[in-house]
Amino acid sequence: MSISPADGSAEHSAPTATASVTDRLVEANARYAAEFHDPGMDARPVLQVAVVACMDARLDLHKALGLALGDCHTIRNAGGVVTDDTIRSLAISQRALGTRSIVLIHHTNCGMESITEDFRTELEAEVGQRPTWSVESFTDSDQDVRQSMARVRTSPFLAHTEDVRGFVFDVHTGLLREITNK
Repeated sequence: MSISPADGSAEHSAPTATASVTDRLVEANARYAAEFHDPGMDARPVLQVAVVACMDARLDLHKALGLALGDCHTIRNAGGVVTDDTIRSLAISQRALGTRSIVLIHHTNCGMESITEDFRTELEAEVGQRPTWSVESFTDSDQDVRQSMARVRTSPFLAHTEDVRGFVFDVHTGLLREITNK
């Protein structure tokens, strides 16, 4: 759901001093729930696919991939990189919920291309504690997709690694470009 559309319509205007973004989301949920009908699905994705992608707000994965509710598991994080937590989610998706295919999606103009591991040092200076996680920034999205595919394919925790494909989504054209191993 988009909070503020590009057309700036009043229906989706910025929150006022008395209403936060979260308040607007809760109000939208009340309207949604008033018309909600249980689709009768369980948590197993119909297409048996898990999609790992960047959390960037410009990526409407369901629309871009022609997916409907219940078709896939969607795992999103900063950069769409495969981390230990991504492997955890994929292992549960495969072993407990039946997915077999994995699609990895990075995108052009990703914010992860403009930050560095220094982000951890800056956080440590600000809060007095060093994050235990790596930033996982990158400068070459194609190479990072290859690295992510390799992490998936070599993980002992994943049962199905034969159908793993990686892509870079162009935020200007909406097209996926497949990345192959070199």
